[in-house]
Amino acid sequence: MYRTHTCGELRIADVNKNVTLSGWVQRVRNLGGMTFIDLRDRYGITQLVINSESKSGLSAKADELGREFVIQITGTVAERSSKNNKIPTGEIEIILDEIEILNPSELPPFTIEDDSDGGDELRMKYRYLDLRRTPVRRNLELRHQMGIEIRNYLSEKGFLDVETPFLIKSTPEGARDFVVPSRVHPGQFYALPQSPQVFKQLLMVAGYDRYFQIVKCFRDEDLRADRQPEFTQIDCEMAFVGREEVLSAFEGLTKHLFRKVKNIDIEDDFPRMSYADAIEFYGSDKPDIRFGMTFKNLTTQVQGKGFKVFDDAEYIGGICAGGCGDYSRKDLDKLTDFVRKPQIGAQGLVYVKYNEDGSLKSSVDKFFDAEQLKSWADIFEAKPGDLLLILAGPKSKTLNALSELRLEMGNRLGLRDKNVFAPLWVVDFPLLEWDEDSQRFYAMHHPFTSPVKTDLELLNSDPGKVRADAYDLVINGVELGGGSIRIHNSELQKRMFEVLGFTDEEARNQFGFLMNAFKYGAPPHGGIAFGFDRWVSLFAGLDSIRDVIAFPKNNAARDVMIDSPSPIHQNQLEELYIQLKSTE
Repeated sequence: MYRTHTCGELRIADVNKNVTLSGWVQRVRNLGGMTFIDLRDRYGITQLVINSESKSGLSAKADELGREFVIQITGTVAERSSKNNKIPTGEIEIILDEIEILNPSELPPFTIEDDSDGGDELRMKYRYLDLRRTPVRRNLELRHQMGIEIRNYLSEKGFLDVETPFLIKSTPEGARDFVVPSRVHPGQFYALPQSPQVFKQLLMVAGYDRYFQIVKCFRDEDLRADRQPEFTQIDCEMAFVGREEVLSAFEGLTKHLFRKVKNIDIEDDFPRMSYADAIEFYGSDKPDIRFGMTFKNLTTQVQGKGFKVFDDAEYIGGICAGGCGDYSRKDLDKLTDFVRKPQIGAQGLVYVKYNEDGSLKSSVDKFFDAEQLKSWADIFEAKPGDLLLILAGPKSKTLNALSELRLEMGNRLGLRDKNVFAPLWVVDFPLLEWDEDSQRFYAMHHPFTSPVKTDLELLNSDPGKVRADAYDLVINGVELGGGSIRIHNSELQKRMFEVLGFTDEEARNQFGFLMNAFKYGAPPHGGIAFGFDRWVSLFAGLDSIRDVIAFPKNNAARDVMIDSPSPIHQNQLEELYIQLKSTE
């Protein structure tokens, strides 16, 4: 028996017990007459002690130990004279009788501590060592707990966990596919699924009216902090439902997770916000509503006064930063530099200080008098001591820049507390988006999203104005999931393909199996898919999903630990009928 207890298990009630523990050496402290060893496993840390009264030879054995040695020990539980209330085992220690080295270790390339001295890339290369650190372990334990709660909740609500294929048909819509060459069908390829979308719809046609799956999905896209080439979805679908039933079901799941995992009770229904309002007042389809600072449109009020920046702009708008009227010129210069960053793209920043004495001071005083500035302050509902921050330019670009500025001010003012959660549903997205390069419409979500019923006629006369019966769950500015009511009518689906520029032959080649299935009694249905990695990182208070995935890829989509992707042998290429282009 390698152990009778784990390193996080023993307590004051276990004093005088003879125990055997196994684990990794966290550190060794030789204080002359006494030696202390911290022994760690997945469950915690226990302090081991060798004193002058211990068996002969133990001190010499301890001198052989280094960080991350795997050892087995036997000893007696004793009460610690100097207790450590920071760890659960901090009231006891083990007086050692025996030490056995099970496996030595080279010196690790970084310290296996909560605050490691290893950089991201180094810890990614040695991820199996990084996984030993307590913060990473806690993230994976949180992920495990959330997975159990999700499965239990959905199962109790009648959802059936059904696996769908990983080797599927490639479709050109949406993000780029990862493709897999077929050996037995030369020149033909599978694709890894970006989502199980068509299969869950087919399950609805098959009569399995409540489906879910916690499933791996794959997208060959540029990476950000909240994206990985392979990620995990909580994928769900329901039949004989409209939007309200879907939102109610998954608002229930969300509240359940907050209650069970975060011990937070959310009583109120989640607010709804249209996509149009989210863009107009927050500049984002995933607004953070933990704080106000919504946009005010000044375009009609400020043009025609001789200030060229405003007169030439398509849109002029801004935010009111409460209590920031005392910002110095240096502070304002930093904000100007912030909005001028290439990734934000504003040309400059106009400010108005609403001083405590009621006077107003702006960067455009030569163009606008005090009365005009006061009218702006009234539009912003500003008070003495506030600061107005205004941007101008092309509408879409300026709204995006204002969104970034709003979030930056929210951070500076401490309004984005990670322990505060503000969920909402964003609804009524555009069904289609126009692409100037290809001169065609693309589906904003996917080709199976149903239009809002009242907009059906517009599909023939003005497709760009059609709203989708689609919805996203947004919490704290993070899009956790999205879904829609699906098209279940063959004729409407055919019309949708036509609007998207598909010929009949193209539609049949890519989606003929789904179109055929619709002929055999497809029920009304809809669903949603949540980013499991995003949800876990939100609950963990992290900004990157990499920290909640056991073996993630880096920002270049590489696994630096196993060195993947990598070349394959010429024989394998020949079996797959693949001829690589010469790089010479």
